[in-house]
Amino acid sequence: MKKPNIVILGAGYGGIMTAVKLQKSLGVNEANIKLVNKHSYHYQTTWLHENAAGTLHHDRTRIQIKDVIDTSKIDFIQDTVLSIQPDEKKVTLENTTLDYDYLVIGLGFEAETFGIPGLKEHAYGISNINSSRLIRQHIEYNFAKYNNIKDPGEELLNIVVGGAGFTGIEFVGELANRVPELCKEYDIPREKVRIINVEAAPTALPGFDPALVEYAMNSLESRGVEFKIGAMIKEVTPKGLVYEKDEERVEIPSNTVVWAAGVRGNSIVEESGFEAMRGRVKVREDMRTPDYDDVFVVGDCALIINEETDRPYPPTAQMAIQQADTVAHNVKVLARGEKELEPFEPNIQGTVASLGHDDAIGVVFNGKKLFGWSASVMKKVIDNRYLLKLGGIGLLLKKGKFNIFH
Repeated sequence: MKKPNIVILGAGYGGIMTAVKLQKSLGVNEANIKLVNKHSYHYQTTWLHENAAGTLHHDRTRIQIKDVIDTSKIDFIQDTVLSIQPDEKKVTLENTTLDYDYLVIGLGFEAETFGIPGLKEHAYGISNINSSRLIRQHIEYNFAKYNNIKDPGEELLNIVVGGAGFTGIEFVGELANRVPELCKEYDIPREKVRIINVEAAPTALPGFDPALVEYAMNSLESRGVEFKIGAMIKEVTPKGLVYEKDEERVEIPSNTVVWAAGVRGNSIVEESGFEAMRGRVKVREDMRTPDYDDVFVVGDCALIINEETDRPYPPTAQMAIQQADTVAHNVKVLARGEKELEPFEPNIQGTVASLGHDDAIGVVFNGKKLFGWSASVMKKVIDNRYLLKLGGIGLLLKKGKFNIFH
């Protein structure tokens, strides 16, 4: 009997966890498994805001795939996915073409610009290791430049963050910690630097508990973050950001605009003919696409509706890791020629948003609210638990966050 070919596209949270599960549950004689990823590493997307602010070195965020994948069981291919041909059961990569019997799509997210003029051209995004490094270097360059030019404009030291959702709030929290250090390093008075967070919704952290949102805003404002809430971003120009509030147009001069306000699934998913909304496939309960029995979707490209709220679950790392359990189980079942697929049932164990080194807010364990230091410790526990699950004690010791005071 021919061994089935299993191809996993993308080594984000969903893709790499599916691979790790399959290497434990399927024998080498049962299937040929290939994992395709553009880079030689997996990275912690939930730590990128720290890399962008310069509070955590990007090497801490990267995990080499060969450190968690057993290459005697899984063939790792470092290549870029160009397209998927589901009717022919083929995947076209930059350097080769793969055939599959079962495909797992975990291609991650892209920024959603909502058609705002100038956003793509003039704003920075926290989307991967390299884009985060660019933000850090760009901010440091502006600080270094400030005392070396005759008439530095305020745009050099105005850092504008579009979006006060999860990523935006976590990023301004890190900036609030980093800016005083940069001021000291580059001889700049702290009051010269502005961190401005612009959000179109009537509140920061939409959907979060109001008491926690209030705590977060107070904490950030006390460290110098300015909020523009209910402010619709109209345009990003080479000189700054334009927003509209109460029918008034306001321009903030800045050459550092960071967009943190929207993601969509990978455009390859739509271009390959899958039924998708903004790059996300509304999967069946067993995580397969509506129209193909041999294609699973995991992570940012999977759309799952929460029946209680009738809205999609946010595509978080927690969701992707849980989906990987179901996808790996179901792929194993099909590869063995069995029939019993299990449905995916999300078990949201809470959400914690970091506000800098030792401050955070969160809702955990059936609605228990956490503020401040205790929430910050919980955030580190969650991060460390993932590392343990992914690569065992060795990876945890190498990459974990142990200093709960920092």
